[in-house]
Amino acid sequence: MTFKGSRRLQQLGSAIFSEVAEWKREVMNQGVDVIDLGIGSPDQPPSERILEAMAEAVRNPAHYGYPTSEGSLAFREAVAKWYDYRFGVQLDAETEILTLMGSQDGLAHLALSLCDPGDMAIVPDPGYPIYSASLVLAGVDPYLLPLRAANDFLPQLEDIPDDVAAKAKFILLNYPSNPLSAVADRAFFEHLISYAKKQDLLVVHDLAYSEMAFDGYKPMSILEIEGAKEVAIEFHSLSKSFNMAGCRIAFLTGHADAVKALKTLKSNIDYGVFGAIQAAGIAALEEDMESDHSVSSMYEKRRNSFISALNDAGWIIPPPKATMFIWAPIPKGWTSRQISREMLFQTGVVVIPGDAFGAEGEGFVRIALVQEEARLLEAARRIGDWLRSLE
Repeated sequence: MTFKGSRRLQQLGSAIFSEVAEWKREVMNQGVDVIDLGIGSPDQPPSERILEAMAEAVRNPAHYGYPTSEGSLAFREAVAKWYDYRFGVQLDAETEILTLMGSQDGLAHLALSLCDPGDMAIVPDPGYPIYSASLVLAGVDPYLLPLRAANDFLPQLEDIPDDVAAKAKFILLNYPSNPLSAVADRAFFEHLISYAKKQDLLVVHDLAYSEMAFDGYKPMSILEIEGAKEVAIEFHSLSKSFNMAGCRIAFLTGHADAVKALKTLKSNIDYGVFGAIQAAGIAALEEDMESDHSVSSMYEKRRNSFISALNDAGWIIPPPKATMFIWAPIPKGWTSRQISREMLFQTGVVVIPGDAFGAEGEGFVRIALVQEEARLLEAARRIGDWLRSLE
């Protein structure tokens, strides 16, 4: 007997990611030195303080029972203190914070906890793939909200049809954005909260990149907006900000009823984050509050060097204000998939086609700044030589 999997499974994910992985294997098998700028996984380890806290906690026998799915109170209290320190937002550690096994865990299960099959949710296009995939899992209909360069990749909320706004359970947005590296200001968030209250719509904000910002820009939490906790929740992750991607620890904050809904679902499907990882998370947040630990300067330096080198090669790319990604408009005459494949086979540099993130991503590629500066400059040199050879 052959099993093909469920129809839901067949709708998940983007075939482009699998294609890129296959391209990479083919090129590596040819002996090419591949520079992978595809997946946004930090290439640096956590700080020594985080590592020491984790090592000590691993040796504590108390951490080897089942942790609670909601996370330890100690970790949630550290999150509350950090949110107050970083954003000036006061949170109740008991009711307004939920520990997650990475923000993808929460994002993947959110629609299951908030929606019924046949409901609708509004998600961005382009957008991080789990946004739409989570709706498939829950049987929820997506309304794809176009994000375009002409509008600085901000949604035009008034263009959402009234019947969609009335039916949708939530609207999900992400600033600073993956894959777009776009940012939003206070005026936009104020407008979004006002719109959500008018439409009786929950706002879901993914803030995974708040600590990766450049040129003096300081991303804000949507919960800073007056009255936001009445209609909004916010995901945050320690993966990128503290080089803890493999640890799988994040958290959800905001509207108590929405937090409770996801908490209830997770209490039925998992036992939570390993206690030693939570101890490391506490150390990360405490270190940031004590010494303003930040990875921003490293990524800003990488951004500057890489974009400058590509500009010198004739590929003009606007420098992003935040995130570890560059959302690069591609030269005319290519599709995003074509240029990504050709670039890999001709230069050994991996980038992700923009249409992996939705139809509106066509015309762009996403480049992750996840290599040392010297490797990024080598990648830029190879790309530049190849582009010049096409002239």
